[in-house]
Amino acid sequence: MKSRIFPLIATIVVFILLYMIGWQRFPAFGTTRVVLNILTDKSFLGVAAVGMTFVILSGGIDLSVGSIIAFTSIFCALLIKDVGVHPLGAFAIALALGAAFGGAMGAIIHYLKIPPFIVTLAGMFLARGCAFLLSEASVPIEHPFYSDISGMYYVFEDKGRLTFVATLFVIVLLVGLIIAHFTRFGRNVYALGGDKNSALLLGVPIARTTIGVYMLSSVLATLAGIIYSLYTRSGYPLATVGLELDAITAVVIGGTLLTGGVGYMAGTLVGVLILGVIQTYINFDGGLNSWWTKIVIGALLFVFIALQKVLSSGRPVFKLPSLKR
Repeated sequence: MKSRIFPLIATIVVFILLYMIGWQRFPAFGTTRVVLNILTDKSFLGVAAVGMTFVILSGGIDLSVGSIIAFTSIFCALLIKDVGVHPLGAFAIALALGAAFGGAMGAIIHYLKIPPFIVTLAGMFLARGCAFLLSEASVPIEHPFYSDISGMYYVFEDKGRLTFVATLFVIVLLVGLIIAHFTRFGRNVYALGGDKNSALLLGVPIARTTIGVYMLSSVLATLAGIIYSLYTRSGYPLATVGLELDAITAVVIGGTLLTGGVGYMAGTLVGVLILGVIQTYINFDGGLNSWWTKIVIGALLFVFIALQKVLSSGRPVFKLPSLKR
């Protein structure tokens, strides 16, 4: 079995096992309502995780996504409520700011040779601080456009609702999958994460790819902030604290190597669903402490990191017995 595909297969198996356990314990797990609720509740995390997948595939890390989501939500809320800008105009301005912010971080990482951890950590503090400068309290959004978006959903026979934000997450995932696996930019990202020196010798535009990766991550984090504002109909400077760690967790559990160069966008979707299934199971149980979610996720993360270590060491995952006597 090829080592590159094995983490994805392991992720899918873990998801199926967890879902079957939940289904056996709670029959409601077998309805579309549960799956679609997970997609809705994890929509902004999923969009941020798609951007994080590109960053980790390139061999980097982005710690600023949670703060960008919070800044975007409060920025859009204030533009709509206090300035009177239409939500679509506020979204366009926020996406432009996100692209500029991500591009600046990518340029600093490449040209100044500063580790991505340090640069994006600074970006995390900067975005969160700007969010608190705009407002220290939650700002509700009562625009008719938000009411119209909330009413856009498709109802299945068992009352499951495919909402607008869940659909948007799926669309972003499909576009991310196409970019990662079927475009030159995607091939450059894989090459950059596999070996930067080899990528340079192969003619990969290192600067353009690095800047593009962090710009894409920030744009998707901004889009996740827009989805968060649509989901909660508010902006909040303390929103999504630590979400960047959840996004990294979803990507790693999804089978993407932390060292870069190996991974599949489909695995990120399964990783997000695993986080949602664990949280949903604990909510259904009612008797379990909510912190069990973090405990189970932490255990899974340890397992997948150990699996990555085995695969990256070059040792075979399965060793067949010798037929020689």
